Amino acid sequence: MKVILKQDVKNQGKKGELIEVSEGYGRNFLIPRGLAEIATADNLNVLRQADEAKARRIALEQEAARTAAEKLKACTVLVKAKAGSGGRLFGAVTAKEISDSLKAQHGIDVAKNKIVMEESIKSFGTYKVRAKLYPEISGEITVQVTEA
Repeated sequence: MKVILKQDVKNQGKKGELIEVSEGYGRNFLIPRGLAEIATADNLNVLRQADEAKARRIALEQEAARTAAEKLKACTVLVKAKAGSGGRLFGAVTAKEISDSLKAQHGIDVAKNKIVMEESIKSFGTYKVRAKLYPEISGEITVQVTEA
């Protein structure tokens, strides 16, 4: 019997997969518990349409991430910070400050958790910070820290 899984089932498959199971296992366990549905022509059509919609959504998200990465290359974010003697900042420039400045100055919305900083920024100057926009797609932000 062929069934379409509605949820992940251990040792059988993941949600949305079409699998072959024994008649008793499908009718007595999977279907009554709402874990699967019989693979009729209508259900297979719905599954195919859902897969196509997911593929289109992923393609749009990837294209948006690539566009944002290109925009990030061309812009420099100016972050103002207070500092003591010797150019050392009081504290450090955070990913939230970079994200807020990027949105205010250039209108590009990058979440603070997507900004990856290898080392903390604790002095004035120009730094390169990576923004992980989508798996395998990242952009580089130029951050210039000046005195407030």
